[in-house]
Amino acid sequence: MSRPKLEVADIFRDHGTAWHSANAGHVSLGQLKVMSAIERCRTAALGGHVERCERCSHTVIAYNSCRNRLGPLCLGAGAGYWGAARAPELLPVPYYHVVFSLPAQIADIAYQNKAVIYDLLFKASSETMLTIAADPKHLGARIGFLSVLHSWGSPMTHHPHVHMIVPGGGFSLDGKRWLACRPRFLLAVPVLSELFRGLFLHKLRAAHRAGELQFFGKHARLADPQAFAAYLRPLYNKKWVLYCKRPFGGPKEVLRYLARYTHRVAISNRRLLACDEKGITFKWKDYRLEGRARYKVMTLPVHEFIRRFLMHVMPAGFHRIRYYGLLATGKRIENIARARELLTLPIISVDAIKAADSNADQAQTPEHRCPCCGGRMIIIERFERGSTPHHHPSPPPAVIRIDTS
Repeated sequence: MSRPKLEVADIFRDHGTAWHSANAGHVSLGQLKVMSAIERCRTAALGGHVERCERCSHTVIAYNSCRNRLGPLCLGAGAGYWGAARAPELLPVPYYHVVFSLPAQIADIAYQNKAVIYDLLFKASSETMLTIAADPKHLGARIGFLSVLHSWGSPMTHHPHVHMIVPGGGFSLDGKRWLACRPRFLLAVPVLSELFRGLFLHKLRAAHRAGELQFFGKHARLADPQAFAAYLRPLYNKKWVLYCKRPFGGPKEVLRYLARYTHRVAISNRRLLACDEKGITFKWKDYRLEGRARYKVMTLPVHEFIRRFLMHVMPAGFHRIRYYGLLATGKRIENIARARELLTLPIISVDAIKAADSNADQAQTPEHRCPCCGGRMIIIERFERGSTPHHHPSPPPAVIRIDTS
């Protein structure tokens, strides 16, 4: 697949230095690292290797990727390896997609308190799912799920929300049976929404009392407990957005969804249309509309585009992919084996699941085929960061034009 004509890396290389100078003192170390990684991705600065076709000797130079989680060029391979590692963990049950979103008032203060509020979002949403699922009035089962944090909307605005991929069932409370949910119904959305709202606001007020939140600019007044309580009061009567759907047609669709939501950044290169004197033009999707009307084009000033992209850099050490319940890391492998036993499925050995999981993040070199003849490409040289390879790439094939005029 050919690379897009315009990439986020091009924008950073051309305008990143000016943006950094204009925002000196307001750029975090994490944001600087992301900018540097994306600028150097797939360039000689990171080294690489030379491949040659065994059949026709066509030669190409392949530069190393940055492997940064916000690097648009590094998503495809990482998604493939990660998805392959998840394959042994899938069960032949319906899988549901659940999304927990924060209202705009909370998103505003989350921007100044990312680590704290993002963590509260994970905790409140996971407790909500586990609590309602375990209630005998609903499912009465111990469930497990994967949660992925996204902090952006389609136009790269700040919109924190959690995507959950949830198997449709779980262990009975005594651990002796697998309890499946009703067909095409996991849990009642209104019940989930109400409990999530209460849990999150309770945890948020506790964080404020503990002095864990900071407020700046127009929100500085919220440092006062009474002002903060007044700010939150309308949210107790507001409907919080939450939806649950079953989008999967089988194990392959589950893997595709998993890779799609775990390996995604605020904007991909394929959405970029132009970079000119007007700014950066890109495609975006307005989810408030239906049909083709939701697909739109937006142009942002270059410095605003860079600001929006970098606002989604996660706090240092923050994990945006987490497992809960039966899929919690400590017991995931054993619980998957037990679930397959209760579902009377062929048992996959624990060692096989461990091996797949341990290889998920290891760098792998996929087999490439020659673009000229389809032959196998083999590596004939590796070169270090900043070095120049000894071999040269083959020239592009000549275009033959036949004039029949």
